[in-house]
Amino acid sequence: MISHLDGTVSAIAPEGAVIEVGGVGLLVQCTPGTLATLRPGERARVATSLVVREDALTLFGFTADDERDVFELLQTASGVGPRLALAMLAVFSPDELRRAVAAEDVTALTRVPGIGRKGAQRIVLELAGRLGSPGMAAGRGQPGQPGLSPAGGTGLLAAARWRDQVRAGLLNLGWQAREADQAIAAVEADVLAANVDGAASAGGGAANGDAGTAHVDAGAAHADAAGSGGAAREAEVAVMLRAALRKLSRS
Repeated sequence: MISHLDGTVSAIAPEGAVIEVGGVGLLVQCTPGTLATLRPGERARVATSLVVREDALTLFGFTADDERDVFELLQTASGVGPRLALAMLAVFSPDELRRAVAAEDVTALTRVPGIGRKGAQRIVLELAGRLGSPGMAAGRGQPGQPGLSPAGGTGLLAAARWRDQVRAGLLNLGWQAREADQAIAAVEADVLAANVDGAASAGGGAANGDAGTAHVDAGAAHADAAGSGGAAREAEVAVMLRAALRKLSRS
């Protein structure tokens, strides 16, 4: 098994990235959220899972070991292959999946393209108690889900950049361009409202005003996201992507 790759990002495509390690370029299939953290020409470390088939050896890459471990556990459920497991992690963070399974939230799981109600019920039944408790990644010293920072903080993404990356991720997941643009516009409105509320609050910290949309979709807002520089801003693209997917699933 190849546990992780540590090398230079040579290229990025809609479904994956090429990471050069020791002069060899390895194609790694990733979620849009993981791809958002990678930059061509820069060094990167991704946790990986090698899926062996008769006709192919496929590497799947993730931002953290916890995400990789959840990816592998998901495939132990009947009817869940690597592609569907990757789609689940494109829509949900590992902790969001843990919460959905623990709460037997079948409706939430059906937001994933390719999962119907019966499939979601089967996943809940077969994975109950096996994914662990929310917050496990933080306990292992791995990054949790970033939140949205107050207006004017460095955690607010450059609008053009996150729009393009989220749009590409939605199109890659099969949504139409018009649907993607509408979802992005709705998420942007929520972000602006949340940041206005955050700037108006006397105590500062993470914006809490309309906690329903972008904040809840992300999981929880972490105050240190504003000071963590480029890595945090890149990771927030995954939060925006999941928020847009929530919008689409409710429409």
